[in-house]
Amino acid sequence: MLTRHLLKQASTCRHFLSNSKTSSPFLTKSILFSSSSSSPESQSPTNTFVDDKVNDQYPTGTSISIDRSALYNLPDHSHEPTSDSELVKHLKGIIKFRGGPISVAEYMEEVLTNPKFGFYISRDVFGAEGDFITSPEVSQMFGEMVGVWAMCLWEQMGRPKQVNLVELGPGRGTLMADLLRSASKFKSFTESLHVHMVECSPTLQKLQHHNLKCFDEDDNSDGVEKRTVSMLAGTPVSWHALLEQVPSGMPSIIIAHEFYDALPVHQFQRASRGWCEKMVDVSEDSMFRFVLSPQTTPATLYLMRRCKWAAPEEIEKLGQIEVCPKAMDLTRTIADRISCDGGGALIIDYGLNGVVSDSLQAIRKHKFINILDNPGSADLSAYVDFASIRHSAEEVSDISVHGPMTQSQFLGALGINFRVEALLQNCTDEQADSLRTGYWRLVGEGEAPFWEGPDEQVPIGMGTRYLAMAIVNKKQGVPVPFQ
Repeated sequence: MLTRHLLKQASTCRHFLSNSKTSSPFLTKSILFSSSSSSPESQSPTNTFVDDKVNDQYPTGTSISIDRSALYNLPDHSHEPTSDSELVKHLKGIIKFRGGPISVAEYMEEVLTNPKFGFYISRDVFGAEGDFITSPEVSQMFGEMVGVWAMCLWEQMGRPKQVNLVELGPGRGTLMADLLRSASKFKSFTESLHVHMVECSPTLQKLQHHNLKCFDEDDNSDGVEKRTVSMLAGTPVSWHALLEQVPSGMPSIIIAHEFYDALPVHQFQRASRGWCEKMVDVSEDSMFRFVLSPQTTPATLYLMRRCKWAAPEEIEKLGQIEVCPKAMDLTRTIADRISCDGGGALIIDYGLNGVVSDSLQAIRKHKFINILDNPGSADLSAYVDFASIRHSAEEVSDISVHGPMTQSQFLGALGINFRVEALLQNCTDEQADSLRTGYWRLVGEGEAPFWEGPDEQVPIGMGTRYLAMAIVNKKQGVPVPFQ
């Protein structure tokens, strides 16, 4: 009987709501019944409507309450523009959709390479007018020395007639332009090359096309794809989003300069329950913040792999560890290609020859900022773990790994000292100052002792901060200058 009475009350209440001018269709979604004797706490989220006719038939202690707590509430409308960028909205949307935080690696990948809003995708971030300066932008001598290394490796490979010359993350294309220009005199080398630029940014692809002085050949042949050729050395040039898209079946010379440092890293922090992955969440005030994952994450497998390669005492002294699964996987892909097809890879980046702790940093307009500050407006990068690269490559058969050595040692052994002296013989005073400054930045350490300009513009040497490593096919012997 009580159930029947309650159903009558519900029917009466719905009739009342549907005929009321102030009623809303949302109100009929969730109707619950409670006794008027319920505590105030239990009724606080509800509004009570009482039907007199029902109360005439049943005890006055019975009432009808409607629980609005689970109903959809329209957000307060505001004409004020939101301060969040499209990328910030996108990141917050991912976190909200997942119902929890995302890894630092996913945050980093979205910030740098999101197809619509990524830092590298729609702008030129290199050079003095950009956010940071790379070695090729410092001096033409850097690309020339890398060209010397590539030609020496080609000689060790037996001068093959066809070679893929691959650059990962070519930036403006400055390194490749300097390499091809300086190598253009060696026709047998340049005629063997097909240049492949692995670049995901359409903006930078156009800039590379321009700086390599490329043109599209006219070819009326049916079914034949038009070739793009660089006028710097007459070499064909192709663009790809991934290394896997570069054709295989012929030897490859792969250059990765300041590419690994932009690959997303996972960060782990030591806690009372062991190693916990650091994650990015949104706080109550709608700001990004770091939190620790309450449970094991998939990246823990890479952490275990990395720790296995390190000495126990090296791990014991650390409170944080960074691992880069994409670097490990990319190195394996490079090593597999070199093992099967021959060739080698040169990796130059800033980093350590050991486990990396907490190195992730953000740079905007040549200044360090908070990693979570306005994502998408600054470059994110982390130290490269060269020991991890070595172990990943050595898991592949017929592969040998050499180095790392400092960038100063690498460039010095290839002859940069002789090159700068030759260039100084025929230049203006202004050009001479630029050459000396560029030379110091490439091979020096700390502040340039010869600098007489403003203190804030003193050249800082990168010679010992940057390391060089080579991965080659064992059959080719030890590459220059790692003997």
